[in-house]
Amino acid sequence: MATSFTYAQGILAAFQYTMRNYPKVFVFGQGLWSPWYVGASMKDLDLEFGKHRVIDSPVSEVAVTGAAVGASLCGYRPVVVHPRMDFMILAIDQIVSQAAKWSYMFGGQAHPAVTIRGIINRGGEQGAQHSQALHSWFAHIPGLRVVMPATPADARDLLIASILCDDPVLYIDDRWLYDIEQEFTPIVEIDLSIQCPQVLRQGSDCTLVACSFSTQLCLQAAEQLAAEGIDCEVVDLRVINPLHYAPVIDSVQKTGRLCAVDGGWKTCGLAGEVIAGVAERIAPSVWKSSPRRLTLPDAPSPTSKVLEDLYYLKPSDIVAVVSSLMKE
Repeated sequence: MATSFTYAQGILAAFQYTMRNYPKVFVFGQGLWSPWYVGASMKDLDLEFGKHRVIDSPVSEVAVTGAAVGASLCGYRPVVVHPRMDFMILAIDQIVSQAAKWSYMFGGQAHPAVTIRGIINRGGEQGAQHSQALHSWFAHIPGLRVVMPATPADARDLLIASILCDDPVLYIDDRWLYDIEQEFTPIVEIDLSIQCPQVLRQGSDCTLVACSFSTQLCLQAAEQLAAEGIDCEVVDLRVINPLHYAPVIDSVQKTGRLCAVDGGWKTCGLAGEVIAGVAERIAPSVWKSSPRRLTLPDAPSPTSKVLEDLYYLKPSDIVAVVSSLMKE
């Protein structure tokens, strides 16, 4: 038996578990029979479950997503896969105006139990139209749960929880996480509606809050800061809609400092939402320094490798911000 597993293997295990145990689950999307298109996260699923349950679709994001929403209203639990989140924008009406609103418009009598998997692709000189993380857009939408796992266990268990949830869920994974590895843990079905942020590292000097790949950056930065005598607590949001603040507030009450890190843009972004939500809920006397947010520049992703190295966040960026907070 394996003693560890990767993020990509966690996603694959979630598909295998739900499809073996729940006959109404099927997967629908582009490139699902191609191992390079979705990485190792769906390897050989079509061979195990057949091409009638792992359906490689035509290139039509709007048609695929609309068909999946319809199937969910007929009792199925479809998972739509968008290998590039950028092109998921073409299905915005099906996600925002249909799936997210259906239960509200019909008095809770119909539940579109559809999971929409949006994959973030960045780096590799892919440019502005292939590198977007649009999670803040979708976290703004009432009725749509938005999940962003940062660890292999959450990649697996939150995907299972998303598929079994009666609400529409946007499950966002990041290819930069696929090789992250952790000790193996057994599958336990969890209720998505009660999932909250988790403290992944205890600390007393500063709270680092993030989700998805940014959480891993925070963990790396916390290791570097520890070598300088700065003890950071790292809080992984995990689910960004609805956003539960209690664990973040508890942490800031202890440290008095907050740095919110996000792999999206600053304006109207997740990092600003975290800071606003915490500031509304704790007394001004708690703060030992002003909260800070660390995000991508408000500019489209560059194509040049040299510019990409400047554009994307690194652990050293977090180290620099936290070091400045400690001096205030």
